[in-house]
Amino acid sequence: MNNNKMKKINKIEIKHKLLEIVRNDQLLTDSLMRDHTTFRVGGPADFMVFPESREELSQVIELCRDADVPFFLMGNGSNLLVRDGGFRGVIVNTRQMNTVVVHGKRVEAQAGASLRAVAKEALAHHLSGFEFASGIPGTVGGAAIMNAGAYGGEMKDIITKVEIMTPDGAFETVEGADCHFGYRQSRMRERGEIVIAVELALEAGDPDIIRSKMQELNQRRRDKQPLNYPSAGSTFKRPGGYFAGKLIQDAGLKGHQVGGAMVSPKHSGFVINADHASAQDVLQLIGDIQRCVKAKFGVDLEPEVITIGEDAADEN
Repeated sequence: MNNNKMKKINKIEIKHKLLEIVRNDQLLTDSLMRDHTTFRVGGPADFMVFPESREELSQVIELCRDADVPFFLMGNGSNLLVRDGGFRGVIVNTRQMNTVVVHGKRVEAQAGASLRAVAKEALAHHLSGFEFASGIPGTVGGAAIMNAGAYGGEMKDIITKVEIMTPDGAFETVEGADCHFGYRQSRMRERGEIVIAVELALEAGDPDIIRSKMQELNQRRRDKQPLNYPSAGSTFKRPGGYFAGKLIQDAGLKGHQVGGAMVSPKHSGFVINADHASAQDVLQLIGDIQRCVKAKFGVDLEPEVITIGEDAADEN
């Protein structure tokens, strides 16, 4: 997508057209992305829109495509780094599309539902199989696209169907077996398809055991991860045959800092916002880590964090 700056007159026109689709309280203008991401960095987005239905979502995306306006879909911004210059275009935030419905052992969840909310609903209905995801700070849509996983579980293990919107705007339902799930990968990510909702197949279980498992996994997460600092979770994908955090630690980078961004002293696989970091601080630190690990171990570290937007004017 072309990310050229929109002229002021175009911004006025786009705002008017967006307000023909959504209410005024579903639209933000020039909102700082640091307020919408767990990394707490990022400049302003021209627009952020919060569709409440698949019809509104479809209309917003159709508008963006017809007007050649860049757009980006996000949930709660837990895996997102936005550059300091912000995003020229429309951020489509799905968090208002968050309905979770249980039918027996099946759970239907819209893309914007948080994984925590789904885990809570599963527990309330005495359903097991979602405990692994209960502490992941993301949404169902992002988790499906990235095949999120933790503690031996992955979304591919429980997803039976995914409702998608194709790049040409058609709605389709895809069987879980046809989603091409892999490590942090899916057909939806490969093809640029938008997740509308998912169906999960869980198992009946003892609520006390389910609750205990969730508490255990969440405690393990708190013990091992720097949850008291803003971050986007694991910064790098796991390289084949290695663990990113150990490579970074063995390279002597634990605690290494660039500006306000730091390699977590608690877990070297996390870059944290330790002290009012800029996106440029984070990106420079990520680059330092990649170069150092490559030089010492010959391993290429691929970021798991998604980076969008443009640099600030004084960084160009």
